[in-house]
Amino acid sequence: MSNIDTLISGIKEINIDVNNSKLEKFKTYKQLLKEWNKKINITAIKDDDEIDLKHFLDSLTIFKTDLIKDNKKIIDIGTGGGFPGVPIKIINDSTEVLLLDSLKKRIKYLDTVIEELKLDNINTVHGRAEEYAKKPEHREKYDIAVSRAVASLNILSEYCLPFVKVGGYFIAMKGPDLKDEINEAKKALETLGGEVDKNIKVKLPNSDITHNLLIIKKITKTPTKYPRKPGKPKKRPL
Repeated sequence: MSNIDTLISGIKEINIDVNNSKLEKFKTYKQLLKEWNKKINITAIKDDDEIDLKHFLDSLTIFKTDLIKDNKKIIDIGTGGGFPGVPIKIINDSTEVLLLDSLKKRIKYLDTVIEELKLDNINTVHGRAEEYAKKPEHREKYDIAVSRAVASLNILSEYCLPFVKVGGYFIAMKGPDLKDEINEAKKALETLGGEVDKNIKVKLPNSDITHNLLIIKKITKTPTKYPRKPGKPKKRPL
Protein backbone atom coordinates (compact mmCIF):
# COMPACT_ATOMS: atom_id res chain seq x y z
CA MET A 1 0.00 0.00 0.00
CA SER A 2 1.03 3.59 -0.58
CA ASN A 3 2.13 5.70 2.37
CA ILE A 4 1.14 9.36 2.74
CA ASP A 5 3.64 10.40 5.40
CA THR A 6 4.87 13.39 3.39
CA LEU A 7 1.28 14.54 2.88
CA ILE A 8 0.45 14.27 6.58
CA SER A 9 3.55 16.25 7.53
CA GLY A 10 2.96 18.91 4.86
CA ILE A 11 -0.74 19.45 5.60
CA LYS A 12 0.18 20.62 9.10
CA GLU A 13 2.47 23.24 7.59
CA ILE A 14 -0.23 24.49 5.20
CA ASN A 15 -2.59 24.66 8.21
CA ILE A 16 -5.47 22.65 6.76
CA ASP A 17 -7.92 20.75 8.97
CA VAL A 18 -7.99 17.09 8.02
CA ASN A 19 -9.39 13.93 9.63
CA ASN A 20 -8.61 10.24 9.20
CA SER A 21 -11.43 9.77 6.70
CA LYS A 22 -9.94 12.42 4.39
CA LEU A 23 -6.45 10.97 4.77
CA GLU A 24 -7.77 7.54 3.80
CA LYS A 25 -9.27 9.09 0.67
CA PHE A 26 -5.87 10.49 -0.27
CA LYS A 27 -4.30 7.07 0.31
CA THR A 28 -6.85 5.41 -1.99
CA TYR A 29 -6.45 8.21 -4.53
CA LYS A 30 -2.69 7.66 -4.64
CA GLN A 31 -3.10 3.91 -5.04
CA LEU A 32 -5.48 4.41 -7.98
CA LEU A 33 -3.12 6.94 -9.54
CA LYS A 34 -0.22 4.49 -9.38
CA GLU A 35 -2.27 1.58 -10.70
CA TRP A 36 -3.80 3.48 -13.61
CA ASN A 37 -0.49 5.12 -14.44
CA LYS A 38 0.79 1.70 -15.49
CA LYS A 39 -1.99 1.53 -18.12
CA ILE A 40 -2.26 5.14 -19.31
CA ASN A 41 0.05 8.12 -19.08
CA ILE A 42 -1.27 10.26 -16.22
CA THR A 43 1.91 11.50 -14.58
CA ALA A 44 5.68 11.10 -14.78
CA ILE A 45 5.80 11.34 -10.98
CA LYS A 46 5.64 7.83 -9.45
CA ASP A 47 7.41 8.01 -6.10
CA ASP A 48 5.17 8.16 -2.98
CA ASP A 49 6.84 11.21 -1.47
CA GLU A 50 6.96 13.01 -4.82
CA ILE A 51 3.23 12.41 -5.43
CA ASP A 52 2.47 13.78 -1.96
CA LEU A 53 4.59 16.85 -2.56
CA LYS A 54 4.17 17.71 -6.24
CA HIS A 55 0.55 16.67 -6.72
CA PHE A 56 -1.32 16.57 -3.39
CA LEU A 57 0.38 19.34 -1.41
CA ASP A 58 0.90 21.46 -4.50
CA SER A 59 -2.86 21.26 -5.15
CA LEU A 60 -3.74 22.02 -1.53
CA THR A 61 -1.72 25.25 -1.45
CA ILE A 62 -4.69 26.75 -3.32
CA PHE A 63 -6.43 27.00 0.07
CA LYS A 64 -3.96 29.79 0.89
CA THR A 65 -5.99 32.05 -1.42
CA ASP A 66 -8.94 31.92 1.05
CA LEU A 67 -11.26 31.69 -1.97
CA ILE A 68 -12.09 27.97 -1.75
CA LYS A 69 -15.04 28.32 0.59
CA ASP A 70 -18.25 26.43 1.29
CA ASN A 71 -20.69 25.89 -1.59
CA LYS A 72 -18.44 27.47 -4.23
CA LYS A 73 -18.90 26.20 -7.79
CA ILE A 74 -15.46 25.37 -9.20
CA ILE A 75 -14.21 24.17 -12.59
CA ASP A 76 -10.76 22.59 -12.96
CA ILE A 77 -9.58 23.06 -16.54
CA GLY A 78 -7.05 20.63 -17.98
CA THR A 79 -7.32 18.62 -14.78
CA GLY A 80 -5.09 15.73 -15.89
CA GLY A 81 -4.88 13.37 -12.93
CA GLY A 82 -7.49 15.42 -11.05
CA PHE A 83 -5.26 18.20 -9.76
CA PRO A 84 -6.21 20.40 -8.02
CA GLY A 85 -9.94 19.57 -8.32
CA VAL A 86 -10.03 16.23 -6.48
CA PRO A 87 -7.86 17.35 -3.53
CA ILE A 88 -10.05 20.46 -3.22
CA LYS A 89 -13.15 18.24 -3.05
CA ILE A 90 -11.60 15.88 -0.49
CA ILE A 91 -10.76 18.76 1.85
CA ASN A 92 -13.95 20.79 1.33
CA ASP A 93 -16.81 18.47 0.48
CA SER A 94 -19.33 21.32 0.22
CA THR A 95 -17.78 22.59 -3.02
CA GLU A 96 -19.31 21.69 -6.39
CA VAL A 97 -16.49 20.64 -8.72
CA LEU A 98 -16.30 19.95 -12.46
CA LEU A 99 -13.18 18.29 -13.88
CA LEU A 100 -12.57 19.11 -17.55
CA ASP A 101 -10.00 17.25 -19.64
CA SER A 102 -9.51 16.59 -23.34
CA LEU A 103 -8.31 12.98 -22.97
CA LYS A 104 -11.04 10.34 -22.69
CA LYS A 105 -8.80 7.80 -20.93
CA ARG A 106 -8.06 10.26 -18.14
CA ILE A 107 -11.77 10.97 -17.69
CA LYS A 108 -12.42 7.23 -17.31
CA TYR A 109 -9.73 7.12 -14.63
CA LEU A 110 -11.22 10.17 -12.85
CA ASP A 111 -14.69 8.60 -12.89
CA THR A 112 -13.17 5.59 -11.10
CA VAL A 113 -11.50 7.87 -8.54
CA ILE A 114 -14.79 9.66 -7.83
CA GLU A 115 -16.61 6.33 -7.40
CA GLU A 116 -13.94 4.69 -5.23
CA LEU A 117 -13.57 7.77 -2.99
CA LYS A 118 -17.37 8.08 -2.75
CA LEU A 119 -17.27 11.79 -3.61
CA ASP A 120 -20.56 13.61 -4.23
CA ASN A 121 -21.27 16.69 -6.34
CA ILE A 122 -18.14 16.30 -8.46
CA ASN A 123 -18.40 15.49 -12.16
CA THR A 124 -16.18 15.00 -15.19
CA VAL A 125 -16.39 16.34 -18.72
CA HIS A 126 -14.46 15.03 -21.70
CA GLY A 127 -13.86 17.94 -24.04
CA ARG A 128 -11.97 21.10 -24.87
CA ALA A 129 -12.31 24.33 -22.96
CA GLU A 130 -12.81 26.29 -26.19
CA GLU A 131 -15.99 24.30 -26.92
CA TYR A 132 -17.47 23.94 -23.45
CA ALA A 133 -17.07 27.63 -22.59
CA LYS A 134 -19.51 28.38 -25.43
CA LYS A 135 -22.27 26.22 -23.90
CA PRO A 136 -24.90 28.24 -21.98
CA GLU A 137 -24.87 25.79 -19.05
CA HIS A 138 -21.14 26.44 -18.51
CA ARG A 139 -20.50 29.96 -19.74
CA GLU A 140 -19.88 32.39 -16.86
CA LYS A 141 -21.51 29.96 -14.41
CA TYR A 142 -18.58 29.29 -12.06
CA ASP A 143 -17.39 31.13 -8.95
CA ILE A 144 -13.85 29.92 -9.56
CA ALA A 145 -11.88 28.44 -12.44
CA VAL A 146 -8.60 26.77 -11.49
CA SER A 147 -5.84 25.37 -13.66
CA ARG A 148 -2.42 23.83 -13.25
CA ALA A 149 -2.25 23.24 -17.01
CA VAL A 150 1.05 23.95 -18.72
CA ALA A 151 0.29 26.94 -20.94
CA SER A 152 1.30 30.58 -20.91
CA LEU A 153 -1.03 32.92 -19.05
CA ASN A 154 -2.41 34.66 -22.16
CA ILE A 155 -3.48 31.27 -23.58
CA LEU A 156 -4.71 29.90 -20.25
CA SER A 157 -6.82 33.01 -19.64
CA GLU A 158 -8.74 32.45 -22.88
CA TYR A 159 -9.46 28.88 -21.80
CA CYS A 160 -10.53 29.77 -18.27
CA LEU A 161 -12.04 33.27 -17.94
CA PRO A 162 -15.11 32.57 -20.14
CA PHE A 163 -16.28 30.04 -17.51
CA VAL A 164 -16.11 32.55 -14.63
CA LYS A 165 -19.06 34.71 -13.59
CA VAL A 166 -18.47 38.43 -13.11
CA GLY A 167 -17.17 38.88 -9.57
CA GLY A 168 -15.63 35.42 -9.60
CA TYR A 169 -11.99 34.40 -9.90
CA PHE A 170 -9.57 32.51 -12.11
CA ILE A 171 -6.69 31.02 -10.12
CA ALA A 172 -3.66 30.15 -12.25
CA MET A 173 -1.23 27.82 -10.48
CA LYS A 174 2.09 28.74 -12.04
CA GLY A 175 5.81 28.14 -11.60
CA PRO A 176 8.30 30.43 -9.86
CA ASP A 177 8.94 32.83 -12.75
CA LEU A 178 5.81 34.77 -13.61
CA LYS A 179 6.62 38.46 -14.16
CA ASP A 180 7.12 38.22 -17.93
CA GLU A 181 4.00 36.07 -18.35
CA ILE A 182 1.86 38.66 -16.56
CA ASN A 183 3.21 41.43 -18.80
CA GLU A 184 2.59 39.38 -21.93
CA ALA A 185 -0.98 38.60 -20.79
CA LYS A 186 -2.09 42.20 -20.14
CA LYS A 187 -3.92 42.53 -23.45
CA ALA A 188 -5.54 39.11 -23.08
CA LEU A 189 -6.82 39.86 -19.58
CA GLU A 190 -8.20 43.24 -20.62
CA THR A 191 -9.92 41.70 -23.66
CA LEU A 192 -11.41 38.78 -21.71
CA GLY A 193 -12.70 40.82 -18.75
CA GLY A 194 -10.14 39.97 -16.10
CA GLU A 195 -7.59 41.84 -14.04
CA VAL A 196 -4.82 40.68 -11.74
CA ASP A 197 -6.06 40.82 -8.15
CA LYS A 198 -2.98 39.52 -6.36
CA ASN A 199 -0.22 36.97 -6.53
CA ILE A 200 0.62 34.63 -3.66
CA LYS A 201 4.10 33.11 -3.60
CA VAL A 202 4.02 29.64 -2.09
CA LYS A 203 6.79 27.36 -0.83
CA LEU A 204 5.87 23.70 -0.80
CA PRO A 205 6.25 22.16 2.68
CA ASN A 206 9.55 20.43 3.50
CA SER A 207 11.10 21.39 0.18
CA ASP A 208 12.78 24.24 -1.68
CA ILE A 209 10.09 24.23 -4.40
CA THR A 210 8.23 27.52 -4.88
CA HIS A 211 5.38 28.54 -7.13
CA ASN A 212 2.78 31.25 -7.61
CA LEU A 213 -0.96 31.38 -7.13
CA LEU A 214 -2.03 34.15 -9.48
CA ILE A 215 -5.53 35.39 -8.68
CA ILE A 216 -7.38 37.08 -11.52
CA LYS A 217 -10.74 38.70 -10.81
CA LYS A 218 -13.48 38.71 -13.44
CA ILE A 219 -14.60 42.33 -13.66
CA THR A 220 -16.60 42.39 -16.91
CA LYS A 221 -18.28 39.84 -19.15
CA THR A 222 -16.14 38.05 -21.71
CA PRO A 223 -17.09 39.04 -25.29
CA THR A 224 -19.05 36.27 -27.02
CA LYS A 225 -16.36 35.74 -29.67
CA TYR A 226 -14.08 34.26 -26.99
CA PRO A 227 -12.84 31.64 -26.61
CA ARG A 228 -11.99 31.22 -30.27
CA LYS A 229 -12.22 27.88 -32.08
CA PRO A 230 -10.17 24.93 -30.75
CA GLY A 231 -6.48 25.41 -31.39
CA LYS A 232 -6.71 29.16 -32.12
CA PRO A 233 -5.77 30.42 -28.63
CA LYS A 234 -2.57 28.36 -28.72
CA LYS A 235 -1.67 29.18 -32.34
CA ARG A 236 -2.46 32.90 -32.09
CA PRO A 237 -2.37 33.99 -28.42
CA LEU A 238 -4.04 37.27 -27.58
